[in-house]
Amino acid sequence: MTQYEAAILDVDGTIVRGEELLPNVTDGLYALEDAGIDRLLFSNNPTRGSDHYGSKLEPYGIEIDPDTVLTSATVSAAYLATNHPDERVYLVGSDRLEAILSEAAIEVTDDPDGADVVLGSFDTDFSYGSLWDALCALEDDVPFYGTDPDATIPVDDGEIPGTGAILAAMEAVAGREPDAILGKPSSIAATAAMDRLGVAPERTLVVGDRLDTDIALGSRAGMTTALVQTGVTDQATLESATIQPDYVLESLADVETLL
Repeated sequence: MTQYEAAILDVDGTIVRGEELLPNVTDGLYALEDAGIDRLLFSNNPTRGSDHYGSKLEPYGIEIDPDTVLTSATVSAAYLATNHPDERVYLVGSDRLEAILSEAAIEVTDDPDGADVVLGSFDTDFSYGSLWDALCALEDDVPFYGTDPDATIPVDDGEIPGTGAILAAMEAVAGREPDAILGKPSSIAATAAMDRLGVAPERTLVVGDRLDTDIALGSRAGMTTALVQTGVTDQATLESATIQPDYVLESLADVETLL
């Protein structure tokens, strides 16, 4: 018997890196399945919906039900639809995120002066002009949110700037931080995960590669946390960090040792 009823698994840096499946992670996924542990994939990727990872992992023989997937994009869309209905959202973000927001019946405006809410996110087209428009949108003290705090994103050959870098620029010109981050490690994200799983936090295991998102989310919510060393956190970073996991694994393939 295992003490866990559910596991929240990060995706990028934990199951995949870029477009490639990390070595032997299927062993970890099968170990969780054999132990009867419900599995929820939770990615801070703000450009993808819940159906993306099923398509991405299916070629590797991994079946993923979209109902068992959350992303910072889907959590952000759900939060805005519930807390800011019928309000216009000015988005600094990708076309994919805009489509996800629109699917949730959220009105997205490209007029900074018409913004009721501002959402900052990952945007490869971010520019000086984007920053200027964001400043205009934020001038009236409108609610300001970020999809996620990830400063970098792991890719096949290294890392690229992420949402956190763009939010930092928006914060600097606006002179204020976002009112909330909607993805990991926020309480909003933890609640979304717990509502989806229906399991008590103390019976939940969180596995991920980022101390400030995956491990912080689990620690704050009273879950058991395990850091994998296949993503952005190296040993030196781990040793100097104030946030510490309950366990450190070489990869998700070793999760069976916790069961």
